[in-house]
Amino acid sequence: MNLNNPDAHAYAGGFGLRRMIPRACVADVKKHLRLFLSDALEELGFITSECAHASELARMLDAQQPDLVVLGVSVNGTEVAEILEVLVRKNFGGKVLIIGPPDSIMVKAVRQIAEEYDIAMLPALPTPFSAGTLRASVASLLPAEPAPSPAVDVAEALKAGWLELWYQQKINARTLVPSGAEALVRMRHPAWGVVPPAYFIPDEKDPYYRALSEFVIGRAIDDWHYLLEQQGPVDLSINLPVSFLRDRETVRDMCLGMPDHPAFGGLIIEINSTEVADNLDLVIDVARQVRLHNIAIAVDNVGPEWPSLMGLRNFPFVELKVDHQFITGCADDRLKQTVCRRIVELAQDHGARAIAQGVETRADYLAAHGMGFDLVQGYLFSKPLGVKKFARSPPVLTPPAGQRP
Repeated sequence: MNLNNPDAHAYAGGFGLRRMIPRACVADVKKHLRLFLSDALEELGFITSECAHASELARMLDAQQPDLVVLGVSVNGTEVAEILEVLVRKNFGGKVLIIGPPDSIMVKAVRQIAEEYDIAMLPALPTPFSAGTLRASVASLLPAEPAPSPAVDVAEALKAGWLELWYQQKINARTLVPSGAEALVRMRHPAWGVVPPAYFIPDEKDPYYRALSEFVIGRAIDDWHYLLEQQGPVDLSINLPVSFLRDRETVRDMCLGMPDHPAFGGLIIEINSTEVADNLDLVIDVARQVRLHNIAIAVDNVGPEWPSLMGLRNFPFVELKVDHQFITGCADDRLKQTVCRRIVELAQDHGARAIAQGVETRADYLAAHGMGFDLVQGYLFSKPLGVKKFARSPPVLTPPAGQRP
């Protein structure tokens, strides 16, 4: 099976039967508006491109035919006319979405011209608009099929360069200022779009399991250098399996690969709590070794097995990240609060940070703050973003009115 061929539809289990990911081109003279619209469309699953003028659109159409052309709010009448002329000349077969009041003179004129030249138009999108109204406007272009069930070949993904890291901010629970970020691996397939890790993370016995871990380490370091240039140093954490720590050679190579830069604050490796509990001696031994190379170990998804971390004579972990199942709904669940408080106390007793992950509501954030968590992480504050989008994210978050305790 050749995954490089977007027209290949014989993949077992139906993955290849999904519609190809839709493409959109955003036309607007203002760069920041193009970026905003491109980000919004990518969140919905589009592959996006941008153009400021009709001439750029013409060159883009020669290279590829998008499913959607979006005319932004800053496009003037003359430019719109030239863009429509280009679409007619290039036999554009997709649809056009114009942003603006449906009853405005320009929007009505565009729709009239489009009708005369048989250009398919979506209903105009009034401003201001939300993610929900944008999704409703382009819903006919989005794939309706369910997520793929079979795994994707990681070896081919590594070779083709489809893998990347997305970053989700960690937020100081008291000041609401970003305090580092967690790297999450994603696959951006040329035909199927962004594929979540559940469909391509291999079993630890897979020969490419180690290669995937090495990719994550190397890409995180490369991204750290990029972020340093774009917005200043960012403390990053990555997820690795405990099996990676068993190979002394790979651990040594990881240590030697850390940036020799005064701004580098260190790399945090997050290991699942179940794996830590089953391999305590190994993890503690490695944690003691790597800390001399500016690397620290965090325990991820801490849950029912947290008592196994009590009473340790040597506690080398810098963070305890409470599993989202104990955070979601904790504002109204005393049992979850009890577990969270115990874990927070355990972290405080050993000078480690306690992190509440999976914070999605204001109520759960306030509860996490009240229980003494040092950091919070979740969709209430930020979604995982590609490194370029993450670099453009604001350095300081302003909480909604009434959110700060």
